[in-house]
Amino acid sequence: MYKYLLFFDLDCTLFDNNSKINDEVAATMDQIREHGGLPIIATGRTLYEIPDTLQKTKINTVVASNGDYGMYQNKKVFSRVIDPNVIDKLADFAAKNGNSITVLDQHGKASSAHDDLLIEACKRVHAPIPKLVDKEYWHEHPIDMMFVTNTDKDKLYEKEFGDKLTFFRNSPFSIDIVDHGASKATGIEQLIQTAGLKGIPTYAFGDGDNDIPMLDYVDHPVVMGNGKDNVKEHAEFITTNNDNHGIVNGLKHFDLI
Repeated sequence: MYKYLLFFDLDCTLFDNNSKINDEVAATMDQIREHGGLPIIATGRTLYEIPDTLQKTKINTVVASNGDYGMYQNKKVFSRVIDPNVIDKLADFAAKNGNSITVLDQHGKASSAHDDLLIEACKRVHAPIPKLVDKEYWHEHPIDMMFVTNTDKDKLYEKEFGDKLTFFRNSPFSIDIVDHGASKATGIEQLIQTAGLKGIPTYAFGDGDNDIPMLDYVDHPVVMGNGKDNVKEHAEFITTNNDNHGIVNGLKHFDLI
């Protein structure tokens, strides 16, 4: 059906430094399709956050929420929902440590508090500040992605909730949280199985810690020049920066366009 599958992270990878899709990248997605490839977004963001991205790239296949949600040709093919009782405990623990949590599903997002780190985290990815809610909210919505604000409490949260949740440090101000054992790799594997895409060569482009499972899973991992040093250790090829034709140069290296 397809000659190859291409999985793209968004922030600092497919996005420019203003968290937008530039015209070159949009045109490149068309080139991929013309050459028999399937461009796929693999992101920590939810569908709620990226309607403009999907429209400009014409991409209709997504692994969202760091692997907790999958869509193939505009149809949901899998999802993993986080236990709201676990979120209750996480919210209490975060509050005791002076942190906030933000919960997301594919239709919206909301936060337990508006602390300074939340504001900085949102600024970093050019996102609006989520609305404030209480615990009732996540008992009424299918939450499949969260993040908790802090700068250095990774081990503390992993020790307390590591048997129930999986954590990825994805910004200086916050840690992404998904269902236990979930990652972009598990999401990609599930998408391939449910969409009947087995046996097709796979490529991935990323830059951050949450991309490592994806990079290790695919046949050909590409890391952006602006990627973290520890992430570059997982690359078959290191391309140029996201603001210096990194996507195009990476694709040309593998003769995909």
